[in-house]
Amino acid sequence: MPNGYDDGTGEGTGAIVPILDEDFSLGMRPGNKGFWLCLTSDAEARAEGAPTSFEAELTPWWGPPSTLTYSNNVYGFDMGYDILRLQGTKLSLKVDGEEFEGTAYFQKVSVQAPSFPWFWGMLHFDDGSYLDWFMPHTTPGMTSMDDKPWRLRDFLRNPAIGTGIFHDANRGRTENFKRCEVEVSEPDDEEPLRDEQGNVLPKFRIRIWNGRTQISIDVRACSRARWTFDQPTRAGMVSHLTYNEYPLEVERIAILDEQGLRTIDDYEWIMGNAEHTWGILH
Repeated sequence: MPNGYDDGTGEGTGAIVPILDEDFSLGMRPGNKGFWLCLTSDAEARAEGAPTSFEAELTPWWGPPSTLTYSNNVYGFDMGYDILRLQGTKLSLKVDGEEFEGTAYFQKVSVQAPSFPWFWGMLHFDDGSYLDWFMPHTTPGMTSMDDKPWRLRDFLRNPAIGTGIFHDANRGRTENFKRCEVEVSEPDDEEPLRDEQGNVLPKFRIRIWNGRTQISIDVRACSRARWTFDQPTRAGMVSHLTYNEYPLEVERIAILDEQGLRTIDDYEWIMGNAEHTWGILH
């Protein structure tokens, strides 16, 4: 149960501890100084080589990315979504007792609407900056019923309104974008990276811009995690969605604004993650 809210500051502590044999607890540190998260993998995953335990501590990093944000939208007929997220925090992680340091993105999403295909991705920069992009779209790939990539039917994508945001620590400001383009391509390398099924991992080219700032990015996926959803619908039919996540390696970035051009050489490191879905869940 939460404690410490009687002083009116809202900076209390609390924890959620499920009544389970494994540890899946989540809690807040006093004064909103951070929160912790514990996870335990299941026996099937451990049999395939997964670690047993994860203990994460997330603490604030810099301004806007470390501020909890909420957004929602209701389309009608009670259809819509709710999103709570922390875009960037520092991370201390123990995996089976081995310690790691890094950054984290944390979100909770609730959706009550048909799920159309989308591209989404985010980048963390060493100075604390945060960048993301989002482009839902329609494509013949919406008819896909499994998780196999690189179908001939994916030759065409009709984008909906794309968006993006850049919390720029160097400039001390936040840029919002209403224009976004995402291209996915199959690498032509002699020895491209592949997922565990032998499928070639994709490259992405992203462009977001507004009246002041233009950002162009080339990234490649380093590995692939995927989840498939098959949902019964009317007349005995089944709808399908494949949800892919890709850790990213940044190959090129150009950030052009009124103060000049920044490239990958202006940062010690840039790390991120991307999502790509196909099918349609309804």
